[in-house]
Amino acid sequence: MNHHVLTLTPKANNAAQSDDPSVLVRIYEQRKNMAIWQRTIGSQVQLAAANFVRTSRRSQLSMTLAPDNAFAAIHEAFNRDSSNEALARDIAELVDMFAYLFELKRVGLRLGVLDSAMCPKFHTDHVPCRLVTTYLGEATQWLPNRALDRSKLGHASGGLLDHESGLYAQPQDIQQLSPGDVALLKGERWEGNEGLGLVHRSPHLKAGERRLLLTLDFSD
Repeated sequence: MNHHVLTLTPKANNAAQSDDPSVLVRIYEQRKNMAIWQRTIGSQVQLAAANFVRTSRRSQLSMTLAPDNAFAAIHEAFNRDSSNEALARDIAELVDMFAYLFELKRVGLRLGVLDSAMCPKFHTDHVPCRLVTTYLGEATQWLPNRALDRSKLGHASGGLLDHESGLYAQPQDIQQLSPGDVALLKGERWEGNEGLGLVHRSPHLKAGERRLLLTLDFSD
């Protein structure tokens, strides 16, 4: 698949957002490294997600699957539990959408029940593009390009916390997805996007809080 070369200026609005799922196609635009489908998940999916978090015996499900048998594979991984069926169907639909958008034959899936920040510091992903959605709990935080100093990422922070390193100027710069939002995050391996991956982190969770996070990745 051929990707356009990204020519992103520091002040560019790098995120496309809409309640229409077609917004996800805008991830191909040169000046965008994030596309957000702002959706509200249905009550059946919400109930299934809560049930999954409450009853799951493992903290993470990882699998590689083809879109044409995604539901069957996910439902099987859920032990064919009918109370989780709505969640399995929703995930399968996202797998199908992700595979279609990027012409993928197989998709890497991770579904995690988290009680702490998996990636607490702001970072970029070394992937072409990743889909993230939070079914339950606090959702992913991110920084717009106009509000960050990339020279402070990773080891360049000198071991300082994000709010100490100068990565961003003020707390109001931090943006956050809402539960249910489906976001595509361009990574460092998208052709022409080297050094411009979407900067994001896991949210801090209070004691006793849990979140259910789905990520989809290229697997071809």
